[in-house]
Amino acid sequence: MFSFSLLLWAAIFVLSLFILVQASDYFTDAAERLGIFLGFHPFIIGVTIVAIGTSLPELASSIAAVLQQSSEIVLGNVVGSNITNIFLIVGVASAMSRKFKITYNSLKVDLQIFLSSAFLLCLAVGDRDFSAGDAWLSLGGFVIYILYAVLSHPNSLETSGESSERDPEEDTAEDTANGLEKPDRFPVKSLAIAIVSLIFIWGSAEYTIESVTKISEFLQIGKEVIAIGAVAFGTSLPELIVTIVATRKGNPEMAVGNVLGSNIFNCFAVMGVAGAIDNLEIAPVIIAEGLPAMLAGTILFFLTTQNKQFSRWEGLLFFVFYGWFIGEIFDVL
Repeated sequence: MFSFSLLLWAAIFVLSLFILVQASDYFTDAAERLGIFLGFHPFIIGVTIVAIGTSLPELASSIAAVLQQSSEIVLGNVVGSNITNIFLIVGVASAMSRKFKITYNSLKVDLQIFLSSAFLLCLAVGDRDFSAGDAWLSLGGFVIYILYAVLSHPNSLETSGESSERDPEEDTAEDTANGLEKPDRFPVKSLAIAIVSLIFIWGSAEYTIESVTKISEFLQIGKEVIAIGAVAFGTSLPELIVTIVATRKGNPEMAVGNVLGSNIFNCFAVMGVAGAIDNLEIAPVIIAEGLPAMLAGTILFFLTTQNKQFSRWEGLLFFVFYGWFIGEIFDVL
């Protein structure tokens, strides 16, 4: 009975996580089309629309965790996802490209916000308490970042009047940067797909967290450990898929924007929304092992991008760090 129940909940975990990722993928595609219709730059699509869309699994599973009285999963999921985004996803993009350059001019500010979000998270949970005040400050930080990302770009809605002075061929190149053409009319179908996808995202997130709780009880492993490892990897699959597709299409720059936006979203929005619902339980293992690894990865990413390029060797080194982290969390090393 024990083995059958464990296998059953493991199957539910895999299935619900698969649906969660697939629904997020559909949402991201639909949201990306909406972003292209609105005329956003590919980097802006990466750090806002795609980043939020691919981070929906983290947000949905974190909300479900709080509502199911398993709030210790939230920080583990956020920290684990951020580590996976940096070491695994950037590693994949770098390994697939011999060397890619980052040309977006405002990257310096994005990186500073990226670094600040990680430091704020560490300071907020360092005392093993994430209060409602911490949550609202985090949400405020996310609002500031979104406003900066949209309003600081010359192709944003506020400055769309300048588009008549730009080269039409340049517009076409940007509109099709992700393999999608700008639609002539508002994409109503994409909006409908986005809404339906959100329903599936929420339902699958509920079962994902419930299955994690059951599995942790059977194996007598902390839910936060499963969250920082298995759940974080599963919820980061959308970012990984987006990175592979973008890199194959010769646009690895979007992968960097996706990682920046996703990690900022996790630190600010996921923690903020979950913390605003209820106080979050902070597990000691996440403080002792997860946060230092996340902060180290954030600083390493920050330093590596100062020359606005990534090499394949740097990507392989990131793989090594990710392997070390997984080994430490599950006591393999």
